[in-house]
Amino acid sequence: MLKNKWYIVLSSEEIKKNKILKVKLFGEEIIFWRDSNNIVHAIDSRCPHRKADLSLGKIVKDCVQCPYHGFMFNGDGQAVLIPSLGKSAKLNPNFKVKSYRVKEYKNFIFLWYGDENPNDEIIWLDGIDDSFSYSTLKSIWNVNYTRAIENQLDVSHLPFVHRTTIGRGNKTLVNGPIAELDGDVLNVWVCNEVDNDQTPKKSNEINKEQCTGRLQLIFPNYWQNMINDKVRIVAAFVPQDENTTILYVRLYQKFLNAPLLKNLINFIIMSFNKIVLNQDKGVVESQVPKFSDISNKELLVQADSPILLFRKYMHEKMK
Repeated sequence: MLKNKWYIVLSSEEIKKNKILKVKLFGEEIIFWRDSNNIVHAIDSRCPHRKADLSLGKIVKDCVQCPYHGFMFNGDGQAVLIPSLGKSAKLNPNFKVKSYRVKEYKNFIFLWYGDENPNDEIIWLDGIDDSFSYSTLKSIWNVNYTRAIENQLDVSHLPFVHRTTIGRGNKTLVNGPIAELDGDVLNVWVCNEVDNDQTPKKSNEINKEQCTGRLQLIFPNYWQNMINDKVRIVAAFVPQDENTTILYVRLYQKFLNAPLLKNLINFIIMSFNKIVLNQDKGVVESQVPKFSDISNKELLVQADSPILLFRKYMHEKMK
């Protein structure tokens, strides 16, 4: 996994008030909770005293209380009470658990994964603001998150994997695509068409205005399909461990805002998106190895230029 980056790890509504949520992320068990000011906190789930699971405890005075011996830990992971020592005891600062820097932004929970001091800036997806309504679905894939991301950068699989859904039209020939990396943002302009025995054009032979779609990946783990100004599909690829990824897929739309109709159209489109997602899942889970890397022995073609750019970025950043 890339380190020292802000990862989307949860959808905001999953963390309820007065409830502790345990999630496996990056191979570690982490608990999340909201304090009385609705601020989200995250710490490791194991009490440093006798290794009981803190998720079985409860929230007391904005702290997590261990279910075994009542130790209380604040949002910084520091023990603030050890009942057996008394309320007035001065506690050894070694009584602490690892804490994580988290931010709630755009109805997602972002977690800073790494050893360096967090960067306060979170880069957001182009064009998506609070004027959009959204619906979310969640899926677990048995792949490394890099494979799941690459699937969303793959511009040539649609007429085959999705031939009954979004891949209708038999646009098997891929011009370009145009792929541009700017810092932590990878943009891809898609220009596919029906194969009438013509030769695919290279990326420098087409322009962005000719392209029918644009994809945007923000490293380390969130992406959008910019369908038009009023409809976007967003996905976050959350690393549960090296071989498992949690996908959050959101429909953002603002062409219909009447409450009942909005909810109905969101439900219909998300039901369709679930079908599309399941079409991808089986194929991606069949790939070996479960992770992607620039050293993978795969014979890439012109249409795979976004994937190659993704792999080069990952290889550089993980040195």
